[in-house]
Amino acid sequence: MSDQTTPDVSRRRFVQFMGGALAISQTGLLSSCATGSQYKVKKIVMPKMTDEVELSYGLTYDVVVKWGDKINLKGDTFGFNNDYLAFTPIPGKENEAILWANHEYTSPMFVNGYMSGGKRTKAQIDSERYSVGGALVKIQKDCCGKWVVDSESEYGRRITGATPIPFSNGEKIKGKTEAIGMVANCAGGVTPWGTILTCEENYDGFYGEYPYGSKKRVHSRIGWERFYDEHPYRYGWVVEVDPFTGAAKKHTGIGRYAHECATCVEAKDGRTVVYSGDDTDNEHIYKFISKKKGDLSEGELFVADIKNGKWISLDRNKNEKLKKAFKTQLDLLIETRTAAKMVGATPCDRPEDIEIQPGTANVFVALTNNKKKGNFHGSILKIAEKNGDFLSMEFDASDFVVGGEKSGFSCPDNLAFDKNGNLWMVTDISGSTIGKGKYEKFGNNALFYIPMKGPNAGTAFRVGTAPNDAEFTGICFTPDYKTMFLSVQHPGEESKSLKELTSHWPEGGDSIPRPSVIQIYGPLLDELMS
Repeated sequence: MSDQTTPDVSRRRFVQFMGGALAISQTGLLSSCATGSQYKVKKIVMPKMTDEVELSYGLTYDVVVKWGDKINLKGDTFGFNNDYLAFTPIPGKENEAILWANHEYTSPMFVNGYMSGGKRTKAQIDSERYSVGGALVKIQKDCCGKWVVDSESEYGRRITGATPIPFSNGEKIKGKTEAIGMVANCAGGVTPWGTILTCEENYDGFYGEYPYGSKKRVHSRIGWERFYDEHPYRYGWVVEVDPFTGAAKKHTGIGRYAHECATCVEAKDGRTVVYSGDDTDNEHIYKFISKKKGDLSEGELFVADIKNGKWISLDRNKNEKLKKAFKTQLDLLIETRTAAKMVGATPCDRPEDIEIQPGTANVFVALTNNKKKGNFHGSILKIAEKNGDFLSMEFDASDFVVGGEKSGFSCPDNLAFDKNGNLWMVTDISGSTIGKGKYEKFGNNALFYIPMKGPNAGTAFRVGTAPNDAEFTGICFTPDYKTMFLSVQHPGEESKSLKELTSHWPEGGDSIPRPSVIQIYGPLLDELMS
């Protein structure tokens, strides 16, 4: 459904939703008093452009780990531009866990001092390859109950842009059964058996691409292929990682495209269904159904025909057009985008994160925007699988909420449901357009809370804003829902030079900005989870 609520009405609704003795003051802040153990002071964060993480009253944050921090005794450090997060409890250790973080891409100016137009060196490329991929970080609670990094733990590991990673079935891609590293890791998912799925998104920015039917390579934006001759076909996959050992493998069955996520659910017969979106204008939404329980190595890939509410198979043996176009199923999967268009898949407005509403077969998809089509603010799409069955080949699709000034948000990106089934969302307005033109009234990127029940269902309430140029990503809760982890990605990304910085977050002063993971906690979070 489309939200037609104005910002002022949204604030009044929030008062009603939160309950208690709340009143709107003359300054527009929501305020009251603390009574007993019930925390009654609330404030809606209004759109702002300040170089800070600002949260609703009743929420507090601390930095857990930031780019460059040591994560093990070998001297490995936390990578750059952390994105997706996954929390894995350590069995038998109530206050200890492993936190996974994707490291999506670099800003060479910060990582190695390279400035656009200058001469690139192999040493610079090596530093960039190290800064991407992912990190496993051992965290534990301190005496105050806050999560801190154990920098001497054996669980601390890096998987980088230079780590050899095999293909899950031993497939040979351009003569090799493994890829050197993973790149552009955006969002992800967790399998029913507890491994991490981390997704390679804009892979063509690192080693370029061979367009379908062409033997001519389109070179990448940052030019790694000029120093390392890695074939682009080895990138753009979903990578499965064991959080306890760091063992990794790339799955070809889920297809090759700009994966935003890989959201898993167990079907009624025990097989795993994985939903993934291709985060590019006019690309598609996919569903993969595994062949076996507890294993993603084999299965069938489908693409969404939203207009007709059908999942279309991308098995070349089931479609003569696909069989004629591709010699093998692996050839098809390398060119998943082309195959999807051949069978009539629906072009979408940048499908990003996908999450499943607890207790239902409703699949929510963040469609960020499509400026070429005049869609500047995006929406959240709801896909309801027929008969509540994730194995169904039919579904109903509808807008859950549409971005814009009336709904108060623009460019939805990552999503997460909490234990009460309410939806949390973060936004991704491009750093170059934040506060400008059609995005002027939205301020910096933000964190939103969307109730799913009651009179405020579907209303987005802004409860946090990001620092300058940054976006929040990777919403992740601890199992007790007392803490939310968030990535603060690319603060200061629009800086023209190290002497002209647009952000100094999180250390302040004259420091350079550092992508970081924060923990959010406090009475307001406890109350929303009660």
